[in-house]
Amino acid sequence: MKPSLQALLSSPIIQAPMAGASNSATVVTACQAGALGSLGAGMMTPQQIHQSIDDIKSATDLPFCVNLMVLPQAITERYSEPMPKWLGEYYDKLGIAPVLDDKPAQLFDGQFQVLLDNPVPVASFTFGIISIEQVQALKQVGTLVIGTANCPDEVIAWADVGADAVVVQGAEAGGHRGGWLDESASPMALAQLFTAVTDRLSDEQVQIALIAAGGIHDDKQVRHYLNHGAVAVAVGTAFLSTAESCISPLWKSRLLAGGETRLTRLYSGKLARGLVTGYMQDFIHLDGLVRHPHVPIYPTMNAMTKSLRAHGASTQDDNLMSLWAGTGVSQCRDESMADLVARLVADVVHG
Repeated sequence: MKPSLQALLSSPIIQAPMAGASNSATVVTACQAGALGSLGAGMMTPQQIHQSIDDIKSATDLPFCVNLMVLPQAITERYSEPMPKWLGEYYDKLGIAPVLDDKPAQLFDGQFQVLLDNPVPVASFTFGIISIEQVQALKQVGTLVIGTANCPDEVIAWADVGADAVVVQGAEAGGHRGGWLDESASPMALAQLFTAVTDRLSDEQVQIALIAAGGIHDDKQVRHYLNHGAVAVAVGTAFLSTAESCISPLWKSRLLAGGETRLTRLYSGKLARGLVTGYMQDFIHLDGLVRHPHVPIYPTMNAMTKSLRAHGASTQDDNLMSLWAGTGVSQCRDESMADLVARLVADVVHG
């Protein structure tokens, strides 16, 4: 019989996947530190995913997770619209010639097939939901399935397709919001959302394991959510500032300096929380919970700002970079992953 997620975990800490900010080495290190390491594979080609899984398997026998972004083929294989005038003018002002890939994102079906061909202990999904048939196919190869939700309806949807667990992601979380039903709704803080979810599950007598996520940075928070029904917590930003993190030194230094974070659509077209940058301030009039008509949808907008973010990284201009971070960024430390996990589980009893 396949173990439950809780039985699979050596500690109640899951390293959040974070596409573009995780690789096979960081996953292995997180696993060895006592967390469930997660590979953010949503922007990888099928070949890259396959190779990364092989690399992780060759380096550790510990359980790990691979995360994919669930996106319709129609929006991944072609751009939804031309580059908006304001962004083109901004590139001109900076003297950057933007380069666009042939398609705005990787096709999900090809990525998903890798998980069936090269099975992993845990697979998690964000930005959408997979089908009952896809969940069953993963379970047939021995994979536990985790969804992502920003509202109670999404948690119920994941329970209905047979997922083993769901990440309940509060507004405090850094990076992209993982839900899909109503992105313009006012985001709920984790404490409010977690209570709403547990009340809903109780009312409808639905059973699914819950993982709390959003701004978690100390053992007090971990204990709180474990005591209120979570089987684990997912931690992202605190892992980004560790010694073994693969992000750029500039991004890491900004995390360690702390600062204001904000939800924005300006980098990708989808709401994501990060440290406030000059680019975000320059175009704040085009930003907001409700997508401005002059800001393309995800992943088109994400592809269109790729050259902007790359230029910022290559020229050390952090005002152009997407510096994803949660509201707990002021608690980031320059420490090892092992030390981070140890302090997150201090005095926490995991069973």
